[in-house]
Amino acid sequence: MNQHASDAVEKVVIIGSGPAGWTAAIYAARANLNPICYVGVPKTDPSPILPGGQLMLTTEVENYPGFPDGVTGPEMMDKFQKQAERFGTRIVGEDIDSCDFSRRPFTLTTSSGATVKAHSVILATGAVANWLGLENEMRLARSGGGVSACAVCDGALPAFRDQVLAVVGGGDTAMEETSYLTKFARKVHVIHRRGEFRASKTMQQRVLESPKVEVQWHSQVVDVLGDEVISGIVLRDTRTGAKRELDVKGLFIAIGHTPATKFLKGSGIALDDKGYVLMPVAHRSNTNIEGVFVAGDVADAVYRQAITAAGMGCRAAIDAERWLADQGVH
Repeated sequence: MNQHASDAVEKVVIIGSGPAGWTAAIYAARANLNPICYVGVPKTDPSPILPGGQLMLTTEVENYPGFPDGVTGPEMMDKFQKQAERFGTRIVGEDIDSCDFSRRPFTLTTSSGATVKAHSVILATGAVANWLGLENEMRLARSGGGVSACAVCDGALPAFRDQVLAVVGGGDTAMEETSYLTKFARKVHVIHRRGEFRASKTMQQRVLESPKVEVQWHSQVVDVLGDEVISGIVLRDTRTGAKRELDVKGLFIAIGHTPATKFLKGSGIALDDKGYVLMPVAHRSNTNIEGVFVAGDVADAVYRQAITAAGMGCRAAIDAERWLADQGVH
C-alpha cells in the first residue's frame, strides 16, 4: 500500500475497485493523471462487500470478451488491478467515508480519519446485491455452489442447463431473471413471500404464461441445502409457518440491489429515489457537480454487467482528463 501525502492535491481520486474503478484507473494512469484508487475494505454485514466488487462473488465469467475459456471473477479483478498498477495507479485499502464537494479542491475523508484533496473524483463504488442473509446461501455463493445474484451473468453456465432452478423475488428484476433462465432450465420455480407480484403486468404475464415456470406463492426461503453444491431449499409458508423442501440445482436471488452511496450523504451529489447517482448529461459520466464523475453499477440500475461497468470507467476517465485540461490541471 502506498502512503498518501495529505498536503498534496490529487489530480484524480477513484473511489471503488470493480471493473469500473480499475478501468478508470488504467485510462487515467495512461493519461499521466497519476490516479490514486481507494479500494475499500471487506465487509460482511448486512451484505458481503469486497474490494473488486460483485465479481468477487462470481465464480465463472463466460460473457466478458477476451476470455474464450471463461475466467473466475476474482481472477479477472486481479488482472484488472495488475494492469492498473502496471501504469502507476496507487492503491489504498481504505474506504472514503465522506466527501465535501462544496469547494475545489474537493476534500475526502478516509475511514482512518485522513483527509485527501482532489481536483477531480470518479465515483465507482458499485451496487451490492441484496441477499437473504442465510449462512448456507453465502457459503455456496462464494464457493460457486449454485447460488447467484445474477442470472444474466451465470444462468447459461453448464451447471444450470436443463436443471430445475429457483428465483427469489417478485419485482421486475425477478421476472427478468426468470424469463432469462427459461431459455436454459428445465423448470424455474419463482419463490415469492406474498400472493401477488409487484412487477409490472407485462413482465408478470411473460413469466406466468411460461410452461416452464411454477410459482411458489406465500413462500420464504429459510435454508439452502447442499454441501459443495446446492441440492435444494427449505421453504416456509408465510401464512401457516409450515416448512417444506424443494429440490433445485440452482438458486438465484433477485430481490434488488443497493447502490453504495451512503458515503455521499450531504455531499451534494444528486441521487435518484433508490440511491443511484444521477447522470444529467446523456452519454457522459458527469454528475451534477462539476469535476465529479461516475462509472459502473453505482449509476446503472439496468445492465449491471462487468462489460458495461468497464465501458463506463473508460468514459469517466476520459471525461475527467478533458475536464482537468480545461481547468489547466496537467
